[in-house]
Amino acid sequence: MSGRTTGPGGWTSPLRRWRRTAWADQEPTWRAARPAVIADALKRAGARPAGNWFVVGSSREIRAGDRPYGRTVGGVEIVLWRSADGEPHAGPGICPHLGAPLRESRVVCGTLVCHWHGLALDGGPFAGWEPYPVHDDGVLVWVRLDAVGGEEPSERPMVPVRPAPGLGVAAVHTGVGRCEPQDVVANRLDPWHGAWFHPYAFVDLTVARPPRVGEGGDALDDDGDSDDAFVVDVSFRVSRRLVVPVRAEFTAPGPRTVVMRITSGEGATSVVETHATPLTRASAARPRTAVVEAVVAASDRRGFALARAAAPVLRPLMRRTSARLWRDDLAYAERRWELRSTGRFPG
Repeated sequence: MSGRTTGPGGWTSPLRRWRRTAWADQEPTWRAARPAVIADALKRAGARPAGNWFVVGSSREIRAGDRPYGRTVGGVEIVLWRSADGEPHAGPGICPHLGAPLRESRVVCGTLVCHWHGLALDGGPFAGWEPYPVHDDGVLVWVRLDAVGGEEPSERPMVPVRPAPGLGVAAVHTGVGRCEPQDVVANRLDPWHGAWFHPYAFVDLTVARPPRVGEGGDALDDDGDSDDAFVVDVSFRVSRRLVVPVRAEFTAPGPRTVVMRITSGEGATSVVETHATPLTRASAARPRTAVVEAVVAASDRRGFALARAAAPVLRPLMRRTSARLWRDDLAYAERRWELRSTGRFPG
């Protein structure tokens, strides 16, 4: 990389000129990407509690208005809507009267009204219909499904640390693949594939430090404290010759979530949250999983205020970038599931 470009007033450009390397001339990463390291990180993530909370969509998708939002999680139909004051409600998506799909009903003055016979639900228990706990964190909406999660329930989901509200620009992309949540999480816990599988997005990727694991399988840092992060140095491609180098950490705070946080370089504190939500039952022969990815970009540059003002224009571009990456990564996750399900997965 070339040095920083300094402009008037000491301003420094985040862009660097990339000394182009042919794709095949990259340093191979397969030796470092040891299957046992990825499998152990996946196992530790799966052992962490999630309190039965599942991400169902973005806060913007569940709007106040006359239409509810429907989602199936773990084979359970769910309907969500907002009351007149914007408070989210969630519950079974099957009408307790004659089984109508409540996702196709109407919201009238904050009350969900079934379109088959007019049964009205205000979000409280009614005729055997019991609401689900729901939490809107400002970017994503979570629903607690105790029968699906099978864990000790928690009052609130464990929302990853993000840039302070109002200081970032958030966009959410959702994709669906034929795989299980663990296949999505395994993909994200393999940072070594980035520059090989996504050369249009990443270059010069080095895993500076994988998790440090103690005798009992716990990840430890130099002081013996928990350190279950993959530390990665990578450059994001802006054009054929311009890149933005950063250092990032990948962590898995729960069994269905992986968080990438930029720790130094341009956009420090920005996060990419990948949430894997099962759509089918655990016993399904052909499982389907929704990948809900939230990108919350932030910067301490004074000019970033303009980016926040242009958020309505930036969000579609951010979603498009996530969609392109997940077009490839869902193929990766689906391939992993196919091999696992037929006993052909290596190892």
